[in-house]
Amino acid sequence: MGLHLAAHEGKKLYRRSKKLAEEVMYDVAAFRQRDPAAQSDLEVLLLYSGLHARTAHRLSHALHVRGYTIAARAVSQGAKMVTGIEIHPGAKIGRGLVIDHGSGVVIGETAEIGDNCTLYQGVTLGGTGKDLGKRHPTLGNNVMVGAGAKILGPMTIGDNAKIAAGAVVLHEIPADSTAVGIPARVVRVGGERVANDLDQIHIPDPVNQELLALRSTVDALLKKVERLEKANRKKTTATGAAARKTTSKKKTEKTE
Repeated sequence: MGLHLAAHEGKKLYRRSKKLAEEVMYDVAAFRQRDPAAQSDLEVLLLYSGLHARTAHRLSHALHVRGYTIAARAVSQGAKMVTGIEIHPGAKIGRGLVIDHGSGVVIGETAEIGDNCTLYQGVTLGGTGKDLGKRHPTLGNNVMVGAGAKILGPMTIGDNAKIAAGAVVLHEIPADSTAVGIPARVVRVGGERVANDLDQIHIPDPVNQELLALRSTVDALLKKVERLEKANRKKTTATGAAARKTTSKKKTEKTE
């Protein structure tokens, strides 16, 4: 009986270990795909703090859901001290999460992250301090959140959305769209899957667009003023010529 039970537990442990190894290697492949600097699986396994934080979260989350809350927090705090990434044990995270560079990333207790998402350094998935229960955001699949962006409150970020670096998101963001600015505004990209485009430089900048529009208006006004000044100079020249002609004619008449 004892041997049978030991064999059964051994099989369960093997299956869990195999599943964990598969999930970790899936994450490694995600880093290799989305980080051009990643040179090998071994490099990612040994040296990528984002992967280490995610792997530690698997353990802390497993402890958390089983009621071992203090042990769960101990694991998450240890991972935070080592990696600089804070993930609450209660957060629910899908497969293929890439936390690139990672330092300063904070993921709150009731945050939910879908599959194949990417977070850059300084990202916060936090609360506003006003909500109870579900307090943190939910990210769909294939979401990219740029460096320093803050997503605050229990809203949903739709699949394939992109949050620009430095944005502060306080409202829901639709799927297949880009949010920029403080507070974040949406630039819709209808039907285009934007999450796989990791270019954070060429995201539309509404402030820059407004400045360009203002510059265009000023240029048009300057050209209009220039035309008016040119027309006025012609009119002044013509008036002066007519006046001189009249004066000359009067002098001639006096002489006669």
